[in-house]
Amino acid sequence: MDGHVRTGGGQLVADHRRELLGFASAGLLAYAVDLGLFTWLRGPAGLDPLTAKALSFVAGCSAAYAGNALGTYRRTRTRGLRPYAVFFAVNAAGAAVQLLCLAVSHYGLGLTSQRADTVSGAGIGMVLGTALRFWGTRTLVFRSGDGAGEETGPLTRGGSGDRTRSWNRTGGGRVGSWTG
Repeated sequence: MDGHVRTGGGQLVADHRRELLGFASAGLLAYAVDLGLFTWLRGPAGLDPLTAKALSFVAGCSAAYAGNALGTYRRTRTRGLRPYAVFFAVNAAGAAVQLLCLAVSHYGLGLTSQRADTVSGAGIGMVLGTALRFWGTRTLVFRSGDGAGEETGPLTRGGSGDRTRSWNRTGGGRVGSWTG
């Protein structure tokens, strides 16, 4: 039995690692799309910065959603516009966290150097915003649902010996998800 626990725990760690790497890969793709499109829209296309950023943000969110839906969380059944809308809202909240960190540092604490702005916005803000995005993506967008046979998250053992997929190990929703 002790060997089984180690094997199951090792699989759980591997599944968590795979999810994190998939999420990071989708995020890097989204960042490249956002940056590349913003640069092109500001340069050759000649758009103003806010319009260019808004369009590149939507394109980046779409790339991240596609990367997560087709890669990281491909076993989760998501249909319709609701998952994309929630994903977009989660990403907007992550962007707001980054802006809030920058605003607090720059205007609230008076740390106005370029280095301080970079540390607070692109450093601390990015870490906190990414943590929020990861949590929101896995609990609000690609969460386990009520559908029979739906698979999400790492494999765990239920009390009756059946194999289910869930982060809270109950076969229901993930911890903190709407499905409980």
